[in-house]
Amino acid sequence: MNQSQDAARSRWLVICVFVLSSTINYLDRQTLAVVWPAIRDEFHLSYSDYGWIIAAFYVPYALAAPFAGLLIDRSGLNRVISGAVGMWSCASIATGFTTGIGALAGARAVLGMSEASGVPSVGKALHLYLLPADRALGNAMSQAALSVGMIVAPPLATWITLRSNWRMAFVVPGLLGLIWIPIWAVVARRSPSKAEGAHLDALPDVLRDRRLWIFAAANAVGMFGYSLWTQFTTTYLVDVHHLSLAEQAWLAWIPPVFGALGGLAGGWLSARLIHRGTAAIAARFRICLGAAMVSLATPVILLAPGPVWACAGISLSIAAVAAFSVNMYTLPLDAFGAARAAFAVSMLVASYGVVQIFWPFLGRVINQYAYPPVILLAAVTPLIACGILWSTRAVR
Repeated sequence: MNQSQDAARSRWLVICVFVLSSTINYLDRQTLAVVWPAIRDEFHLSYSDYGWIIAAFYVPYALAAPFAGLLIDRSGLNRVISGAVGMWSCASIATGFTTGIGALAGARAVLGMSEASGVPSVGKALHLYLLPADRALGNAMSQAALSVGMIVAPPLATWITLRSNWRMAFVVPGLLGLIWIPIWAVVARRSPSKAEGAHLDALPDVLRDRRLWIFAAANAVGMFGYSLWTQFTTTYLVDVHHLSLAEQAWLAWIPPVFGALGGLAGGWLSARLIHRGTAAIAARFRICLGAAMVSLATPVILLAPGPVWACAGISLSIAAVAAFSVNMYTLPLDAFGAARAAFAVSMLVASYGVVQIFWPFLGRVINQYAYPPVILLAAVTPLIACGILWSTRAVR
C-alpha cells in the first residue's frame, strides 16, 4: 500500500471517530423526543409547552452557533470540541434531575448552547482532513452519525425508561459523551490535520458576501421537515396511531435509518457529479433540487392506514431532507474555504435554530388542527429553499 493510500485511510479513520460526537450529540438531543410522552404525563404539559421546550433549546443554539464557529476557527478544532462535548454531556445528565418545566427548559438551554459547536466542528473537520470531492460524502457520514443517534435513541431511551425511569434515559448518553473525549484526544494527537490558521480580518468579507445569507435563508426554510420528524416522530405515532411508548420504539428507529441512507445517497451523488466535471456548488444544488422533488410526496403520511405505513411515509420524507441537508451544509465549505469553514457552517446552524422559535406557535396549530398543516409545510419547504438558491444565482 502506498503512502497516499495510507494517508487517505488515516484521514477517514479520524473522521469516523470524530463523527461519533455527532451520534452522541443527537442521542442527547433526541432522548427528549422519545420520552416526551412520559414527561408530559408527569408534568401535565401540552403541545404548546413542548413547543416552548423546543424553543428553549434552539434559541441559545442559534445565538451561540456563530460564536462557536468563530471560536473553532480561532482557537482550533480540538480545543473547542472537547469542551463542548463535556458541557453538553453534563447538561444531558442534569436533565435527568429536573423536577419541573422551568428546570427542564434551563437544562435544555445549556444543552442547546453547547451543542451549537457540533455541526460547525464537523464542517471544520471535513475541511481539515478531506479533499474537496470527498467533503459531501464526509458530510453524509456525519448525517449518518446523527441518524445513528436518532436510531439508537428510541429503543435505548424506551428500554431505560421502562426498566428504570425517564430520568436515567438522559444520564446514560451524557456518560457516553464524557467517555468520547479522551478517545478523540488520542486519535487527534496521532493524526495531525492541516494547519488551522484563521484569518480574523477575513470575517467582514465573509459577512458582506451575499452567498452566506442566501445559504442561511435557504437552510432555515429547507430544513423544516428535518425539525418536524426529529421532534415529533414518537409523538405522532403515539397520538395519531395510538401506540404505547413501548410499541412506538419498534418503529421510531426506522425513519432515522432511511435518513442515514438518504444522506449517504446525497453525498455520493454529488461526489459522482463532481468527479464527472460538474462544479462543486452546482453539483450540490442539483442534488438538493432532486431531494426537494422527492419531499413533495410527504403528504402521503396523512393517508397512511396504520402506523407501519405512516412510518414508511416518514422514512421517505426524512430521507429526502437528509439528502438535501448534507449538500446544503457542504455549500459553505465550497464557497468560503478552510479559514472560515466553521463560521460559515455555524451561520447555517444559527439559521436552523432561529426558525425553531416558531414551535410554540406550531404547537398551538397542532393542538387546534392536528398534524396536516405542518406536514404539508414540510412537503414544500425544500423546494422553496431551492428557489431561494436559484433565484439569487448563488448556485449557477
